[in-house]
Amino acid sequence: MKTSTALTQFLMEEQRQYPGSSGNFTLLFSELILAAKVISREVNKAGLINLLGATGYKNVQGEEVQKLDEYANDTIVKTMERGGHLHAMASEEIEDIIRIPDDYPKGKYLLLFDPLDGSSNIDVNISVGTIFSILRCEAKAGEKITVDDFLQPGTEQVCSGYVIYGSSTVLVYTTGHGVHGFTLDPSVGEFLLSHENIRIPEKASIYSINEANSRYWYKGTTDYVEKIKAGEDRVTTGRYVGSLVADFHRNLLKGGVFLYPIDRKATKGKLRLLYEANPLAFIAEQAGGAASTGDVRVMDIAPTELHQRTSLIIGSKNDVAEAEKCWQDAQG
Repeated sequence: MKTSTALTQFLMEEQRQYPGSSGNFTLLFSELILAAKVISREVNKAGLINLLGATGYKNVQGEEVQKLDEYANDTIVKTMERGGHLHAMASEEIEDIIRIPDDYPKGKYLLLFDPLDGSSNIDVNISVGTIFSILRCEAKAGEKITVDDFLQPGTEQVCSGYVIYGSSTVLVYTTGHGVHGFTLDPSVGEFLLSHENIRIPEKASIYSINEANSRYWYKGTTDYVEKIKAGEDRVTTGRYVGSLVADFHRNLLKGGVFLYPIDRKATKGKLRLLYEANPLAFIAEQAGGAASTGDVRVMDIAPTELHQRTSLIIGSKNDVAEAEKCWQDAQG
């Protein structure tokens, strides 16, 4: 595949590999691409159009909502609800599920999304991103959609991905057939293939963790960080942006491990299973990496809540395994 290939062309070529395909997923993804382009445009000029700063209220997570959070959420909802390819949506910013208005047709898919991950970094111009996950909807026509329809393990994902808004806007996604990245060319308004068949190194030197939380860590986390900092088998480098998409994207391309474990302060974990951990775990595994809570594979978790939190260790396969071992050894 040539690097000049547009994402829309790439999707069509993937669709042709499945003769029985209806094309609904391709159209759904095209609508998501449009939403990403609109968000990218506004992120790049946020300081000029009064989209910096907080709205003055908190979301369902108890976090202060930034103006761009709200804008990104509304853009995705309004772009996606009319296409007829979704049965419902769920956003990290909203407590309940988002039903498609009765005026619009219903589709066979469900969309979960974090509209603007890392939004606390917006005002200081650090990379932020949109994370998404697409599931099949088992509800029949006429049946009322419920939260239970969204509570599917990560193994059931049809597609997941993220868009990172940084020095360039990059979309990375998987449908279970490898991981591919596309960079937005603003001169033509298209995402063009820039990272084909991404493979994360099995072991690397980068570790990413918020060490300001070290006083709350359990022994397994402390043991692992001390071990890799000792550099017995390699020289390690600490890199932590504080924007999940940015930290994950760097490690995906260069190799490394990102950790946001449970600790004495966040006993259930900090990251959201359905909006953050599962989508990125799908990508990591498809790129040859791994994602774990320390005890179990992330994508094997059976969700019980729409906004369920989880521990997350994700990145290069051998590094994740090493962190798992330290965690489990510390449990006894």
